[in-house]
Amino acid sequence: MASKRINKELSDIARDPPSSCSAGPSGEDLFHWTATIMGPKDSPYDGGIFFLNIHFPTDYPFKPPKINFTTKVYHPNINASGSICLDILKEQWSPALTIPKVLLSICALLTDPNPDDPLVPEIAHLYKSDKARFEATAKEWTRKKSEKSVLSLQNFIIFSKETNSKVKEERGVQQTDIITATDYLSTLMTETKRERERERNVVVVYSSYNRLSR
Repeated sequence: MASKRINKELSDIARDPPSSCSAGPSGEDLFHWTATIMGPKDSPYDGGIFFLNIHFPTDYPFKPPKINFTTKVYHPNINASGSICLDILKEQWSPALTIPKVLLSICALLTDPNPDDPLVPEIAHLYKSDKARFEATAKEWTRKKSEKSVLSLQNFIIFSKETNSKVKEERGVQQTDIITATDYLSTLMTETKRERERERNVVVVYSSYNRLSR
């Protein structure tokens, strides 16, 4: 039952990938995935790329997956080990939920923290007492931690309609060709804010999960 459901979600993601997040197996184990989330616009995490681990239980979807950030995040509901305080990952879990829906809920949590139910009370206190300082710190963590996270991973590929169109035009290659995470990040850091917004539908997929034909 679990394998069938996980494979279905995998097929759904491949067919219709979300615009701000993605996920897929991080190796041969179907029950262990790696996911990415693009930092939400109009939040201190804007411009960041955040990586997460997903572990499916054997009785999925009747029990929730275990999800944690591997990229460090400065947030009242995300602790130093990457654990996430989110009700749908606990008592509010429903078998109707899917990984894309959960990732989008985590994106919403980045935009709208819940300081009244924190994993990190100190950050929650700062959020309530000095939001400007909280946002400045979160932005600095985003700049440092998410860039380091991307640069340390060599097996990821990044692609989007805009990226592949640009590659095709500039290099005369096929639409399905790819650029590496490191190359993309270098481009991302040198483009203007407007151009970066145009690339927000980037999708990060583990190469062992999604083989692109050349």
